[in-house]
Amino acid sequence: MLLKTIKFVIQLLFRVEINGEYLGGKQHGCKKTLIIANHSSFLDGILLAAFLPEKPVFVVHRESTNSYFFKLFLRSVEYLKVDPEHPMAMRRVINVLNTGKPLVIFPEGRVTVTGSLMKLYAGAAFAALKTQATIIPVQISGAQYSYFSRLRQLFNLSAFPKLRLTIFPPTKITVDDALPYEDRREQGKEQMHQLMMNMIVESREKTTLFEMLLASRKVHGSDKLAYQDELGDELNYGDFVKKSVSLSVLFRRRLNAFDKQKRIGLMLPNSNAGVLVFYALIHSAKTPVMINYTAGSRAIIAGLVATEVDTILTSKRFIKKGELDALIADLGDYRIVYLEDLRKQVTTSDKLTILTKRYFPKQTLVKQTANDEAVVLFTSGTEGLPKGVVHSHDSLMTNVAQIKAIFDFTPQDKFMACLPTFHVFGLMGANILPLTLGSSTFLYPSPLHYRTVPERIYEYGCTVLYSTSTFLAGYARFAEQYDMHGIRYIIAGAEKLSPEVMKTYYEKFGVRIIEGYGATEAAPVIAANTPMANRLGTVGFLIPGIESDVVPVEGIQSGGKLVIRADNIMLGYLRADKPGVLERPPVVNGKRVHDTGDIIDYDQDGFMYLKGRVKRFAKLAGEMISLDTVEQMAIQASPDNDHAVISVVEKRKGEQLVLLTTDTKLTRRRLQQTSKQMNIPKLAVPKIIKVIDEVPVFSNGKTNYPELSALYETLR
Repeated sequence: MLLKTIKFVIQLLFRVEINGEYLGGKQHGCKKTLIIANHSSFLDGILLAAFLPEKPVFVVHRESTNSYFFKLFLRSVEYLKVDPEHPMAMRRVINVLNTGKPLVIFPEGRVTVTGSLMKLYAGAAFAALKTQATIIPVQISGAQYSYFSRLRQLFNLSAFPKLRLTIFPPTKITVDDALPYEDRREQGKEQMHQLMMNMIVESREKTTLFEMLLASRKVHGSDKLAYQDELGDELNYGDFVKKSVSLSVLFRRRLNAFDKQKRIGLMLPNSNAGVLVFYALIHSAKTPVMINYTAGSRAIIAGLVATEVDTILTSKRFIKKGELDALIADLGDYRIVYLEDLRKQVTTSDKLTILTKRYFPKQTLVKQTANDEAVVLFTSGTEGLPKGVVHSHDSLMTNVAQIKAIFDFTPQDKFMACLPTFHVFGLMGANILPLTLGSSTFLYPSPLHYRTVPERIYEYGCTVLYSTSTFLAGYARFAEQYDMHGIRYIIAGAEKLSPEVMKTYYEKFGVRIIEGYGATEAAPVIAANTPMANRLGTVGFLIPGIESDVVPVEGIQSGGKLVIRADNIMLGYLRADKPGVLERPPVVNGKRVHDTGDIIDYDQDGFMYLKGRVKRFAKLAGEMISLDTVEQMAIQASPDNDHAVISVVEKRKGEQLVLLTTDTKLTRRRLQQTSKQMNIPKLAVPKIIKVIDEVPVFSNGKTNYPELSALYETLR
């Protein structure tokens, strides 16, 4: 009777929503049932006891029984008090499971103090393996924002937040019985960890980017700092919402034919103005098309044709500082709208309308869904003209959920955002991820200022830096040791992380760089190392929520081409030869499919090794040679210089490797010696070596191979 009363009160106050169907217990053919759940608050056990359709036994941490409130709950349920560190604790759990009684266990063993998934104890996985119990995963959402959580220092807690229980289909964990006991135990624990991370991703609430912004303001408070930029301006979450709504209203009133345009070009640097305009367009249900102003007019115009954009928002101050007048001249057929001019056009009527509507962001939000397109980015163009990549709100927010499942970012973190937002890595790290966390962000306009970026990291107390190997190497040359003292995470992607860069950061700054792997089409993260699962030379595990196939490639002995299926995959491509026509990816079992074109391999523990792109392999004497591996050989032979390798076809000799290097003394003999040390075939040693002044790179740090090929033609 007490439990029924508790259920009624909780349902009334917390508006509990149940998603999924409970299929555990003997009534559904499960002889042994283990119910696992995340542990976000002291309400969790009560919720499961009240809303699950049967009465399970609860495994309770001994410390939890000291709470008076919790003791009242325990009077109404059957429970087992354990110490997870005691060797005999799990034997008692196994005994209960063997009786056929459903049993609830929280694998984390304690209520989270980070808001993220905490360390998992091996006991839950061990019990599941030992009894071959059917596992019923349950994700509890919303309770972390209640006064029953332990996150008062991170969130603005609410008396009665809306709660949601997501019940997943039955599953099991299995391991190879031939493995030693400790290996079986660890493998089971890792499978349990993967299962709980997947629960976070699959239970996410589908939302648009602006709805996410409003929710974040509510949870973290209007006064919480959101953005600072190089101009010295600050934006808190409250002002950020008001100003983005104000701009949205102004665009609708002042831009001719604005309502008829689906996509609007955006050409602004990392700045408060840049993120405000981005969210103003989102508020108006317009798709920001992120223009890469470093790509050259030919590539930019091709992108504008593909996306059918005719209006570009930018700033006179930015055009002048960026010396982009020639580009603007080349874009003469397009409507260039300067924010400074727009500001001068504001009338008293506009001001009154804005003053009224800026306080009603939800009511003035133009109708849109999570599955609508949210942004268009462009591929880097390393293999030809850039393609437009269309992402939905949900594909972006799925990747946010995936990132939050593997990293313990908190509202107390401060992001250094210097990668340009016209690249997906920069967009996610500046415009989207920090806002979902309630974190603060310092916006800096260029990653190329190697002296200034470390100084800003120190000056503004940044704790998270995401960058590329090339840029990190530049910062290391000029940064003082104390500049990085507050850094918790340095996450590297977009290109292979140099071992020398990793070593430098560890020895000079005491910071371990975490390497990941992604693609514009995946919003961007596909795989990543984490503090709890890190292996040098790899890009880590596939992130939760992604399924994959490794497709064999002729001539490549181990590994193959990576094909992934996930909700964070793009809606499709837009190409200049078919303007406005969305080229959708295949869909398998409800998940969009993307052929990455990258050659990967896994080790015995599931860590991913990235070997290079399919198009970055050359066939020499019938053997497939990775050009990226050849570059690593050159770096090993001459670590203080820059190198790049391309493949060319000579009329007489066929396909040949060409090394372009800034090292005037690098010889083929030294490369041959290095190839022996690295166990690389002699075939991989380039016969052609050309010295150049510098290796050209794109704005995201990737090597510009098309420009290198053109440069080589002038050197032949």
